[in-house]
Formats: sequence, C-alpha cells, structure tokens
Amino acid sequence: MTSKGDILVGTVGQGVMMSADEGESWTRASVRQGMHSDCIVRMLRADSRSPEVVYAGTDFGLYRSDDGGGKWRLLDNAMKGSVVWSMAIDPIDPAVMFAGTGTPSTPGIFRSTDGAKSWARLSVDIADDCPNVGVPRPTGIAIDPTNDRNVWVGLEVDGVRYSRDGGETWAKLNGQIANQDVHNMLVVEGPPKTVFTVVNDDIWRSTDDGTSWQAARAREVFPWHYPRGIAVKPGDPRTVFLTLGDSTPGRIGTVVRSRDAGVTWEPLKFPVQPNSAIWTVATADAAPDTMFAASRYGYLYRSDDGGDSWRKLWREFGEVSSIQWVPR
Repeated sequence: MTSKGDILVGTVGQGVMMSADEGESWTRASVRQGMHSDCIVRMLRADSRSPEVVYAGTDFGLYRSDDGGGKWRLLDNAMKGSVVWSMAIDPIDPAVMFAGTGTPSTPGIFRSTDGAKSWARLSVDIADDCPNVGVPRPTGIAIDPTNDRNVWVGLEVDGVRYSRDGGETWAKLNGQIANQDVHNMLVVEGPPKTVFTVVNDDIWRSTDDGTSWQAARAREVFPWHYPRGIAVKPGDPRTVFLTLGDSTPGRIGTVVRSRDAGVTWEPLKFPVQPNSAIWTVATADAAPDTMFAASRYGYLYRSDDGGDSWRKLWREFGEVSSIQWVPR
C-alpha cells in the first residue's frame, strides 16, 4: 500500500527540495521559508516520535523545521556558521542529540540534552588534517538502541570514535579496521545486536560492541565495492540496506539488502540504471515499507514494498546528500 507523505531531498547547493504530491511537483525552500535557497545540505534528520520536526545540517549550521519542512529557522548555537555533516537523535531519550561539524569547518562533535535548545562541544580527539579530504568530517553518528550510553562516530578520513558513557569520554577503535575512511555508522537491535562501520571499500560488523569485527568482503560478495549509505528497516531490526557504487562519484550502483543483520546480502534491482553511485537510502518509521534511494548525481527512486521493487521519480537533482520522508 502506498503511503502518503512529503518528500524532502537535501541537495548540495540547492538547499532542500520538497514535494507534497508524491514527487509530481517540487518546490525549493527559500528565504521566505527561512532557508537560503542555495545552501549546501549535508544531512536531514527527523525524530520518528515527532516526525514533523526535521533538522537540516548545512554550511550555515543546523536548521530546524517544526512543520515537516514548510518553514525553517537557523538555530543559534556553537555550530552556527559551521558545516554540519551528521546528526543522531537518541532512540530512548529524544531530548539527547549528537551532531558533527567538519570539512571545511573545524571538526567537532556536539551534544544537546534539552531537545536542541542548547549544545555543548564534546572533548573528542579528531585530527586537524587527513589525506584526500583535508579537514576530516563526521559522516555518521549512531546511538545504540538498546543502551543509549553507547555512541559511535565515523570520521572521513580519521576512523571511528566511540563512547560508553553517553559522550562524556571517547576512545578510538582497537585497530581491527585498518581503513580510516569511514562513510557511515549504524547500530541495530537485531538479534544479534550489531554495530556496522561502513568504509570506502567494505562494511564491517560487530556483535560484541566493537571488541571484534568481521568484514563483508565487498570485492568478493557485492556487485560493486564502494558503499556509502546505510539504513535499517523500521520494525525489522535484522533487515539492513546499504548503498553501493563502483567508485565516487561513479558511473553505476545499487542497494544491497541483508535480512540477517549483515551476515548475507542480496542486490536489489532498479528500473533505470543510475547515473552515478547510489549515495543515500532512507526509511521511515511511520511507513516501514516505504523507502527512497538516490544516486549521488540526482536520480531519485522510491519503493513501497520494502525494496522488492522500485520506480524512478521524474525529477532529477544536482547532487543529493540525504532524503527524509515526512508522513502526512
């Protein structure tokens, strides 16, 4: 069954694009809605318990919408004026949030304990400069859904940091994942509870809170070996989706799906070959079978059966960073 909602697409240089009619027509957030129309959007995030509240990480800082993307306001906090790359909302206590700044801004991890009213910079050891990207960026933040004291941060290109005390102290990973080019992090309830670390040539999984890690062996198992985005199916914490490409930006890609918390994977089929690597995949708690995926250079796909079949929406964008579906 097709679910009704508004589609928000975060773009690099064209702000947030929004469709209120299932992708038939699109409008762009503008200064009249409180957002600079040409801003660089690096992430979109909504709280499933209040899906009308949406956050956008941009090159201006962190924006918030209280009406599902209709109007926006730039939050006045320590991240204002910096590029916000990633964000996570505590699945147990929604007043607790983490956000990360980076390239070209000073890299940092911030925490709010009052529902984004105020933010504090945390003491996290991050390199000032890294190969290939220069200033590193936090590309993924994940909070353990079974124990929210466990927080994971992936840095491009500076490895993984984790906290066992809700962000008070942080440590580096134990060295089992040699590749420091981290693209994303995810923790799923399972069973078994699994921590995923997505790097630029593989995806690693741990079922013992990061003590040991197993690689998927992407070059042997996947049709292409460059993964980027990751998402879990709401209500089914063993089903995980991972985006793939042949390189960055790449010429082709797909989404692979695991139904056993990352032990095995199957490639999904798109009706139209993408024009670049598939960059992002998004699910929605309010409609577990409704999914969106986008190539880096703007092909947008929708599935209403949990990824079994897809259709390409007619609108093509410039560069896509993120997708958020808001139920109506």
